[in-house]
Amino acid sequence: MTATRTILVSGDAGAPTVAAATALHAARSGHRTWLLAADDPHRTLDAVLGTRLEPEPLRYAQGLTVSRIDEQAAFRYAVGELTGRLKPALDLLGAEQLDPEELTALPGIARLALLRALPAADQDVLVVLAPPPAELIATLALPEQLARYLDRVVPEQRQAARALRPLLAGLAGVPMPAEWLYEGRTKAAAVLAESCAAISGPGTSVRLVVPADGHPYGELRRIRAGLALYGHRPDAVVVHGALPPAALASPDAWLSALARRRQEELDRLIAETDAPVLVTGLAEGTLEAVADRLYGDGPGPERLDPQPWPVEDRLAEDGLLVWHLDLPGADRAGLDLVRRGDDLVVGLGAHRRVLPLPAALRRCTVAGAGLHEGVLSVRFAPDPSLWPQG
Repeated sequence: MTATRTILVSGDAGAPTVAAATALHAARSGHRTWLLAADDPHRTLDAVLGTRLEPEPLRYAQGLTVSRIDEQAAFRYAVGELTGRLKPALDLLGAEQLDPEELTALPGIARLALLRALPAADQDVLVVLAPPPAELIATLALPEQLARYLDRVVPEQRQAARALRPLLAGLAGVPMPAEWLYEGRTKAAAVLAESCAAISGPGTSVRLVVPADGHPYGELRRIRAGLALYGHRPDAVVVHGALPPAALASPDAWLSALARRRQEELDRLIAETDAPVLVTGLAEGTLEAVADRLYGDGPGPERLDPQPWPVEDRLAEDGLLVWHLDLPGADRAGLDLVRRGDDLVVGLGAHRRVLPLPAALRRCTVAGAGLHEGVLSVRFAPDPSLWPQG
């Protein structure tokens, strides 16, 4: 059972404080809340909460449970599953199995552990101290990518051959994969489907945290574009560590000038993003104060649904179909487009997604593309050899 509301908090060094305050606010509002540290190698969240987080859930406050992801346990479980399947072959080769205490988690295992944790949450609200934005985007993309690889390596249609396996196994020169391979494929597909549902569910959103001392506009635009590529919009941008409003009227000329510059930066940030911009300052000394400053008595920001990607019919005007992909923040310099069969591969900097073409566009050829105000418009011309005549 997935949590009704899942908030992935990602950003700068202020993210642990914002995540903790968000979870505390949800618990104080009467929701059963779970705060999960998915990326906290230096235990910053421990310092914020004043308690040591462990893989076992710990009650921190009324309605609030806290814990952290155990990468080592997740890796041991994955290796145990694999070696259990391969044990007959390993025994035949005389290979010695690794002792669990010898295993050290490999890079990337935390992403898989987070994906397994999301659908397992059964609280009302799950607040996750997530990896930094670039890694979080890669994590959100992982289930779809793995499902695609799985379909290529072990296609689902081949599972029908299991019924014929005894017959085919008796025919010389017709090798058949072992039964456990099909069983593993079914299990992996189910896990990936659960993760995809948890990520794309109507209650899941990303909350970005940026520093008040100089907003990284270019970086924030790239983050928004990467999230949009995979169908996500930030539900809010939290500016952490702002100067108090009284600083604008300070008799100290340096402080008042700094406050004005920060206010101008904040105004620009508000103008550039379609998500709510929340501000927390340096003076909030407790998590309760941070929560009050950010959310007050309200429920907090709601998930923003991704913009639709419609296909515009311009056949009558200029003989084209145009697929509009809403990618706010996308930069022409980092954009890459490749048509591959019935798919369109869209690259934005380090992020890449394979998009299945709508049925009508599969019978077309790419005639060009343009990026305007964050909308990528790909033009398609009907292929006379495939398009219905008349």
